[in-house]
Amino acid sequence: MKSTMPIIIAVVVVLFGLNLVFFTVNEIQQAVIIQFGEPVKIIKEPGIYFKLPTPIQKIEFFSDRLLDYDSPPSTIPTKDKKFLVLDNYARWRIIDPQVFLETLRNEQGAIGRLNQIVFSELRNELGQHTQSEIVSINRELLMREVTLRSNEAAQPYGIEVVDVRIKRADYPEENKNAVFNRMRAERDREAKRYRSEGAEAALKIRAETDFEAAQISAEAYEKSQGIRGEGDAEALKIYAAAYKKGSNFYQLTRTLEAFEKSLDEKTMLVQPADTDFFKYLKGVK
Repeated sequence: MKSTMPIIIAVVVVLFGLNLVFFTVNEIQQAVIIQFGEPVKIIKEPGIYFKLPTPIQKIEFFSDRLLDYDSPPSTIPTKDKKFLVLDNYARWRIIDPQVFLETLRNEQGAIGRLNQIVFSELRNELGQHTQSEIVSINRELLMREVTLRSNEAAQPYGIEVVDVRIKRADYPEENKNAVFNRMRAERDREAKRYRSEGAEAALKIRAETDFEAAQISAEAYEKSQGIRGEGDAEALKIYAAAYKKGSNFYQLTRTLEAFEKSLDEKTMLVQPADTDFFKYLKGVK
């Protein structure tokens, strides 16, 4: 047991010494070797690396991933001198660890700087549009411009702004009621206009339908009058033909029809024997 103790101590000392001079950078890290307060080497690839023992050299690790920045809600003026409360976020990464270390030191410092950059670019871009335009227009183009300008402003700090998005664009609390009332009034006006246009269209359709019905009725009446005229003419022809064939019988029939229409069952008619009626009866054999 006593003979193995020195070996164990030696191994521990060696491992401790190796730990002082070797370090590991994984896939989501990048590192800067600092010697007496000055950066001397930048490491962006994963692997095992050598350095001089502390305090001669020390290591600063930084994330190599895409990072999220979520800003607090901010009030921004618009072109028409109104205000919007914006809640936005950005995605960014460290592209130059040495510059990042020298200017911002850490992620907390980067968030503070990003807040200033993104807010400034949002204010400049949105200040060129009215309140209604910002709420209604396609934000993709607007955010693309803000992202481009924010990235340009962030380059001197060793960071890249990949994307800026508006999560929420809302009216200030004190203006919400007035805005909602105005929006409701606009919707009411649109609804009345649609109802008016619908009523006008209904009247037009009804007028067209009435005109077509009157036209059809007139054509039907004209056709019926033609048919009736043809029927009357045909009847006259029949009467004329019948009269020609048997004028006495025709006159007798007409006389009987006249008696039937003018006399009822209780009426007694007395005529002399030399009237036309009896003349027709005497002629019948």
